[in-house]
Amino acid sequence: MTRLTIYSRPDCGLCEAMVQQLAALLRDDAVQIEVVDVDGDPELARRYGQRIPVLCIDDEFVCAHRLDVARVRDRLELPGPDAADRQR
Repeated sequence: MTRLTIYSRPDCGLCEAMVQQLAALLRDDAVQIEVVDVDGDPELARRYGQRIPVLCIDDEFVCAHRLDVARVRDRLELPGPDAADRQR
């Protein structure tokens, strides 16, 4: 199972937006999204500081601050938004 981790902190608007956008993009039970509060772990707080949200897929950095839809699609081998048009 593919594991997506969003390093976040409470009351972070960018973090909430990334979680919502990612959930809308995926819609797949084979993918697990875990949201980790960096303030709950001193090492994570030091590592990420204000550089949140950070998205990792299977522990590999994908993007920070804003969801990079193209990189997520590429990493998860998801079809692009116009894939349905090409199949017609």
